[in-house]
Order: sequence, then structure tokens, then C-alpha cells
Amino acid sequence: MAIAVKLDDLLHARRMTLTELAERIDITLANLSILKTGKARAIRFSTLEAICAALDCQPGELLEFHPASAA
Repeated sequence: MAIAVKLDDLLHARRMTLTELAERIDITLANLSILKTGKARAIRFSTLEAICAALDCQPGELLEFHPASAA
């Protein structure tokens, strides 16, 4: 997929577990795990907003575009 999710990097930098983030933003661990592994096909803006608020980051720090793998 051309969009990479850098959730692992942000969690590590914030010393936060995936479980803790799931509890803070009230999303299931399973759904957050799908996002973290890059298997998600979409993300709601409300979820993106909640993640950014909990991790004190911008959407661009969470998502990255790789044009070489697009198509």
C-alpha cells in the first residue's frame, strides 16, 4: 500500500502501549492493531483526530506516502 502508518514509531517515542492508546481513545485493540499493521483500508477523521490528540502529534507524523509502491 502506498500509505504507511507510523503508529509503532509514535507509540515508542511516547512510551505508550497499543493497549493504553486504545483505552485513551476508546477504540478496540483489534481495530487499532489493524491500523498499526497497515492492513486498514480507511480511517475515520474522528479516529485520526483522537489518535493525534492522545499522542500529541500531527496527521503527517502518523501517515506517510510512498509513491514508489503506489499502483
